Amino acid sequence: MGRILLELRLLVKKMEKIILREKNFSRLKEFVKKNKDKKIIFSSNDDNLNRKVMEKLPVDLVLINLSHRKDFLKQRNSGLNEVMARIASKNKVQIGINFDEFFVLSEREKILSRVKQNITLCSRKKIQMQFVMGKEKRSLVLLKSLGSVLGMPTWMTKGLDLY
Repeated sequence: MGRILLELRLLVKKMEKIILREKNFSRLKEFVKKNKDKKIIFSSNDDNLNRKVMEKLPVDLVLINLSHRKDFLKQRNSGLNEVMARIASKNKVQIGINFDEFFVLSEREKILSRVKQNITLCSRKKIQMQFVMGKEKRSLVLLKSLGSVLGMPTWMTKGLDLY
């Protein structure tokens, strides 16, 4: 009986998540301290704040928004670069893909190419990626197949989970 209760508590803890979208770093630090027992997902459009959060705060996943970005001359602006990938690998921070952005019709091609660029960068640095869904709920099998089509290696698709 005790083992079953322990397993149920572990399942409930796995499901608890909190998405933080704070722009002030000091307030963000307080939120993270208050919610240590939950999975913390951080989302921001500011790349410098994303890097600072990955370096200094114990977050589980950083959700990088890919729409409404201006691309560079010879490369896509995917919100993730080599330095940020090294920091994420060192601190064991997962990188999130916003699944709801795939349904923005005006920027779908750019978003898919930015996701593919992030997948190649994360596969080189051995960083786990996750799909984060808000409105559009999909099955895990569909997400794994989409990940393999986009170029995720098998170790990355095996680690996919529903967020």
